[in-house]
Amino acid sequence: SISFTDANNGIAVGTGGVILKTTNDGLNWVSQTSGITDELYGVSYPDINNATAVGMFGNILKTTDGGITWTPQTSGTTENLNSVSFTDVNNGTAVGQSGVILRTTNGGTTWTPQTSGTGSALWAVQFTDINNGTAVGNTGTILRTTNGGTTWTPQTSGTTGPLYGVCFTDANNGTAVGSTPFPVQVGLVLHTTDGGTTWVQQNSNTIVFLNAVSFTDANIGTIGGLNGVILGTTDGGANWIPQESHTRHMARGMYFTDVNTGYAVGENGMI
Repeated sequence: SISFTDANNGIAVGTGGVILKTTNDGLNWVSQTSGITDELYGVSYPDINNATAVGMFGNILKTTDGGITWTPQTSGTTENLNSVSFTDVNNGTAVGQSGVILRTTNGGTTWTPQTSGTGSALWAVQFTDINNGTAVGNTGTILRTTNGGTTWTPQTSGTTGPLYGVCFTDANNGTAVGSTPFPVQVGLVLHTTDGGTTWVQQNSNTIVFLNAVSFTDANIGTIGGLNGVILGTTDGGANWIPQESHTRHMARGMYFTDVNTGYAVGENGMI
């Protein structure tokens, strides 16, 4: 996973507790000491000093000094945590296996479980503000909250395939990506313009499953997945155009700092 707090400062996390940081727009990446060797699957970087990473066995790590030191937090679960989203330094949500959803309002000093209403693995979560957030996962699961997670409401995705990534640019416009159900698994893109009341399947223009999505506004976005596939849109996903990624490694996470500049991370240390 990867997250930026501004055009220059970003953090990437991955296998073996790896945490990398850049302060110069990705020109150099410096290894940081996580203190663990377990996988890290998600990271959120709300300001220059504060970031949170989540991973296997309920691991949550927090830095308040820009990554010089990372401190473990008590998650209260041993389930894998796959994704985390902070809207500011205090308010954040993490999701994971078995439908686990955790919420903090104090920067992770305490994490409180929320009722997801599902036992499906949740692979991604994103909040556009303190109240509005969406989580996606296996069996086409899409959950939506408009009250900071006090209640999570299931939405109709129209698929039973897994959804691995989600990105909203505001409370209404969002895209989820994944794959169609087994055994014919191809790239799946779902789009909403009404906060998820309705989700419409788009032509992904790819036969590989998709893990990552990042939009900078309602129209301009990028998706990535297996075999280094990356596609872009300038019309809200009405058309997805293949791009040359120059790699065959799978894209696991993606983040754009502006309409022109973006990052994809994935297998074998790919950035």
